[in-house]
Amino acid sequence: MASNSPSTARPGYTRTAVALHWLIALLIICGFALGWVMTDIPGFTPTKLKYFSWHKWIGVTVFALAIVRVIWRATHVPPSLPSDMPALQRIGAHAVHVVLYVLMFVIPVTGYLYSSASNIPVVYLGVVPLPRLIAPDPVLKETFKTLHVFLNDVLLALVVMHVLAVVKHQVLDRDGLLSRMLPFTK
Repeated sequence: MASNSPSTARPGYTRTAVALHWLIALLIICGFALGWVMTDIPGFTPTKLKYFSWHKWIGVTVFALAIVRVIWRATHVPPSLPSDMPALQRIGAHAVHVVLYVLMFVIPVTGYLYSSASNIPVVYLGVVPLPRLIAPDPVLKETFKTLHVFLNDVLLALVVMHVLAVVKHQVLDRDGLLSRMLPFTK
């Protein structure tokens, strides 16, 4: 187990990258929790409709922040992984991050298309009506609903893997990777 002393500490992510990481993570957790709760409420109650609206607002916000995050990532080189990290772990870390980025875009889009196919408008923050991208269609509605739920399940599995990898690096490897993404260590 390698111990990371201050003299060998690796540079961290920028404050902007850290803020985007944690803000998007928090929004995804809230959106996921709302999705679980709202779908278990029977009928169409005012509470359920409010939760659906909040869930959609979160999705639109995650999509917008993901755009900012990708632009930031494209213009700012992230810190390198430890040189002694095995190649398979490097490949796995890269692959999981790529899929997480893809899901930050695809999940909100499938939810948005599900709303459009369901003939339910999306009014961002209750103020800005977003355009309907497809006509109402019961077949597409079910397709996008199934895809949206499936992709969220994939996201949950990847987030669990991501967190377990963080714990492994922090507890077993002690390589300082976690400190690079903590918001209050800058």
